[in-house]
Amino acid sequence: MDARESSIQFRYAVSDDIPQLAELIERSVRELQAADYSAEQVDGSVRLLFSVDSQLLADCTYFVAEMATPGGEHTIVGCGGWSNRKTLFGGDHAPSRQAELLDPKRDAAKIRAIFVHPLWAGRGIGSRILAVCETAAAASGFTRFEMGSTLTGAHLYGRRGYMEYGRIEIPLPNGASFPIVLMAKKI
Repeated sequence: MDARESSIQFRYAVSDDIPQLAELIERSVRELQAADYSAEQVDGSVRLLFSVDSQLLADCTYFVAEMATPGGEHTIVGCGGWSNRKTLFGGDHAPSRQAELLDPKRDAAKIRAIFVHPLWAGRGIGSRILAVCETAAAASGFTRFEMGSTLTGAHLYGRRGYMEYGRIEIPLPNGASFPIVLMAKKI
């Protein structure tokens, strides 16, 4: 089933979602990034770069994509957000966190932490999350977006109008480094 034709609903993430989000993010990174990153890079990045950013939840700028199960329960199949703060990527324990607010007249909103459950990958969920984030950021006055993408995600974002403007390497605690693709888009 494709995300555009399914019963997937979007809502703001709340603190009660954190355990399920943490599990989804780690599984997504370990399974979907394996073709682009070494096991050492993935191991070193999980929980440092790829974990829940509670500031996004507190700011009500992080969304979950939920699917109703036949039993009437909801399961989170994807997540992602945007930010009006300077931090470009990473969870609560990532280096270089910057909580200062951005000015929509001169700054780009940050598109942040889009992850899809591996069993739901390739069904349009990531694209829908990105669209929800862009719409919400635009409603807050932003006309430009930027992100720090993984190598894996850069393909999707490129198809959605994002242009690469640089690359950085993030040193990891295990001695590996993790390449990040810097991308931007103007509406």
